[in-house]
Amino acid sequence: MKSKALSFLGLAAKGGNIVSGDDTTLVELRKGKVKLIIIAQDASDNTKKLFIDKSKFRNIKYCIFATKTELGKAIGKYERAVVGIKDEKLARKMEELIGGEAFVEDESL
Repeated sequence: MKSKALSFLGLAAKGGNIVSGDDTTLVELRKGKVKLIIIAQDASDNTKKLFIDKSKFRNIKYCIFATKTELGKAIGKYERAVVGIKDEKLARKMEELIGGEAFVEDESL
């Protein structure tokens, strides 16, 4: 399922429905335009904590999924620690593809 999820992420990127990178994703998250946050497994603890806290505060789902290299490659860019999906339907489909085990409700770092 991981490869399907990464392929789907690439399609979402081509459609212009994602934001990537720490700064850009954070700005769009604050504007309320992001529906799902995907955080790389190998992102720094500070990055994970920042996006988990911001997501919880705004009641936006998030997950820990793939590596920075895999996320970047999937969207046709260099390594990305964070990717945000802006479309609600695409976010739900991505959530389905990733599976429930990646979604974390109360992660303590």
